[in-house]
Amino acid sequence: MPLLGLILTLFALVSGALIACQAPINADAAARLGSPLAAATMSFCAGTVALFIVTLLFVRHDVNLAAFKTMPLYVMVGGGLLGAFFVTANTALAPRIGITAIFALGITGQLLAALMLDRFGVFGLVERELTLGRVGGTLMVLAGALMVRYL
Repeated sequence: MPLLGLILTLFALVSGALIACQAPINADAAARLGSPLAAATMSFCAGTVALFIVTLLFVRHDVNLAAFKTMPLYVMVGGGLLGAFFVTANTALAPRIGITAIFALGITGQLLAALMLDRFGVFGLVERELTLGRVGGTLMVLAGALMVRYL
């Protein structure tokens, strides 16, 4: 594997590990604040400030602000709303079902949705057929997620 491929792979692994840490940290905040929604709000505020600073420092000259005029509403707010739901759900679920179950079931949900997004070419994606391998692999992940949750 070329060095860049190895670095990108390690970056993805570290990113996943850090996301696994986010749910228990936010669950702790929810317990202290008395609300998963308040904890998720605090988390997004901290993330927003951090991203604002990084954007100002590193990419402010590369941003195409004129694109906001033609950007569909779902593109402008969709990712943030979906992220808010994800973080709030994980914050509420962490003390109830555990981090491993959250992520096993979450990855399964992502794969099931991804199959449909690919199949129907949603959001301008290239349409990809449902194959035995893709569906079978997803069902195997589902079986594993259910084992993680219930066995």
